[in-house]
Amino acid sequence: MSKSAANVKRRRKRMKVRQQATVLGAQHLTMRSNKGQGEVHASWGKEELHKQTTSRKAPNLRTSQQNKASKEDKAVVKAAVTPVTNNAQKEKNKGWKLTLQQYITMINQAEIEQHGQRVSECTADELHNKRLQERLHRQRERDSFRSAQIAGSEMKAEILSVSELEQEVIINVKFHLTRKISQDGKQYVEERTDQERLWLSKDGQNWQITRVEPIVPERKPRYGGNAQDWPLQYEGTEEEEPLVTRPYLNPDLMSSFRYIRATNRYLREQAVAYADTWWNKPNPSYEEFEANCTNYVSQCLFAGKAPMLYTNRRDSGWWYKGRGQKGKEWWSYSWAVSRSLAAFLSKERSSGLRATEVERADQLQLGDVIVYDWNGTNSFQHTTIVTAFDSKGQPLVNANTNASRHRYWDYQDSYAWTPNTRYRFFHISDLM
Repeated sequence: MSKSAANVKRRRKRMKVRQQATVLGAQHLTMRSNKGQGEVHASWGKEELHKQTTSRKAPNLRTSQQNKASKEDKAVVKAAVTPVTNNAQKEKNKGWKLTLQQYITMINQAEIEQHGQRVSECTADELHNKRLQERLHRQRERDSFRSAQIAGSEMKAEILSVSELEQEVIINVKFHLTRKISQDGKQYVEERTDQERLWLSKDGQNWQITRVEPIVPERKPRYGGNAQDWPLQYEGTEEEEPLVTRPYLNPDLMSSFRYIRATNRYLREQAVAYADTWWNKPNPSYEEFEANCTNYVSQCLFAGKAPMLYTNRRDSGWWYKGRGQKGKEWWSYSWAVSRSLAAFLSKERSSGLRATEVERADQLQLGDVIVYDWNGTNSFQHTTIVTAFDSKGQPLVNANTNASRHRYWDYQDSYAWTPNTRYRFFHISDLM
């Protein structure tokens, strides 16, 4: 093999390596800000390879050895040169990514300042700008009343999906916000995730965000109107038995928690430990739903040794088996639906999982439950579990739809909240 042919072979090998490193998948952007300093640090990092482009980078043909290559060798190299359209595609991606990076920077800064002016400067969606301003205003007023200040903030953004058209890009983005809260000389950390769908349009050489749509799964209860606020009666015709061995769910699935068979107390700390372990990821031992909040809270209660009340009817009791044959759902509505769980906890019973409804949030304890009716129509759509308290004795809660950890209980920092929002506070009985 001639030296020129060997050079071409090495160049082609390097081109292949560069091709495999090209990523069209998800990427992360991290923003860190400190209150009062006004500094924002950004760093992009590649995530796992999800997809791969077929583009190839043109080799550099400027060395003297390359100039001496044979005509045959040159023909081989020209076949591997990147078409102009691929370079244009790279420039396009670079353009909208810079716009997205600016938007994420402004979102993080807006969370620090609790004012949306910066965001409105980089988006043309007046409806969303107003929606954001209202949310931040509520949050600012609430934190002022609580004597709470933001001591620091970090935001990570994950691109979940990208749809590219000629002059438009549609992006689904997941934000992970971590805030350090200072209150009465003490500090705690709260975390939450949010999702947004962004539309970016090209205006000349620039990209602009023309529409922002918050994705709020807390407002989409599982089963919709199929799971009624049913009367909790446990008599009636039983369904066919599934091919699952009793007791249907082995508590030893939660291997990190020691199972005590002869217990008659609700273990609050154990429920909280489970809640903090699984707040931002699904436990593979259970089904995961699009609206997963009540399923997650039921898992926490069960991890705290609240016994299942099995009735073999979906509209009564509180139980979970998993999926039966042909994908049949074997769990009660009360396990997975917020208003059904509220109805179950409201029912008086002498043993097992039961609760007392209290009037105020500060009457709750660790491991207690809050349900949320966003529209004030007695149709509860969201469920959280108390996992900590601030210095004023107000509950901080965990949730798992738009995942949250140690979030202030009233959810006024959520797009789901409305002025008509109602709450029900359930104190879980210590004796089971």
